[in-house]
Amino acid sequence: MTPLRRRMIDAMVQRGFALRTQESYVDAIVRLSRFYRRDPATYAAADIEAYLLYLIQERKLSYSTVNQAACACRFLFETVLGHERARFPIPCAKVPRTQPHLLARAEIAALFAACIHPLHRTLLQTIYAAGLRVSEACALRVDDIDSQPDRMSVRVEQGKGAKDRYTLLAPTLCEQLRLHVRSYHTRQWLFPKREGGSHLTIESAQRAYQGARARAHITKPGGIHTLRHCFATHLLEGGVDLYTIQRLLGHGHIGTTSRYLHLTSPQFAAPKGVDPLDLLAGLPRVPAPSPAHS
Repeated sequence: MTPLRRRMIDAMVQRGFALRTQESYVDAIVRLSRFYRRDPATYAAADIEAYLLYLIQERKLSYSTVNQAACACRFLFETVLGHERARFPIPCAKVPRTQPHLLARAEIAALFAACIHPLHRTLLQTIYAAGLRVSEACALRVDDIDSQPDRMSVRVEQGKGAKDRYTLLAPTLCEQLRLHVRSYHTRQWLFPKREGGSHLTIESAQRAYQGARARAHITKPGGIHTLRHCFATHLLEGGVDLYTIQRLLGHGHIGTTSRYLHLTSPQFAAPKGVDPLDLLAGLPRVPAPSPAHS
């Protein structure tokens, strides 16, 4: 490890950056140094701007991806190397605000039914019913599930922004997780790797989602994060207030959560006798696909 990389990692640790952020920032700088093949401490602002332009024009990367590289560069050159922003400007692109594509409740039910592996099905159900990020769901421990009647919650430890929070543990999800723990005899990680020793990776969860999505013949764009968007929107449609949803999602600002107001369907009517917080209970019954479709 080079001294500059060590300095950068130490600076991120001191500031409490999440491990995933540390890894993405270091990876962005490694790619930058491979591009120029010299010590990053020798770069000028024009070098960084030319590299970011290359990522957009030649690599055809999205503006959000390029902005992540720009943020890593800003941290290195401003925080670690001490350059003033006015004399060493690193531009960030204005990313267009687009609304996410949502799955209908019947599509979500079909998605779960199309999961081949029961562990993957329970993982996707947990993401949807508790409004988790995929990284948060994969890293859940058995002890994070509090099923006591007067608590009924899922503890998210060190989520985005290095914040802990609690979110929903509705009765239907609670029962699913009880069956899951009994079936897999899990002791530490709620969703362990098949070979043991650690938890399911984010990449494995994403592949499971895309596989089930294909088998369920869902053509709408979007990845596994769609389930979190559906969680927020479906709670709004069920009458849950915006502030409560903000706290459940772990958003720092209510404005981030308010985007879901534009996604609600005025035609939706909650099933009678179903708790609006119990999202899994409100899904329609969908039979699993036949072997010919899997």
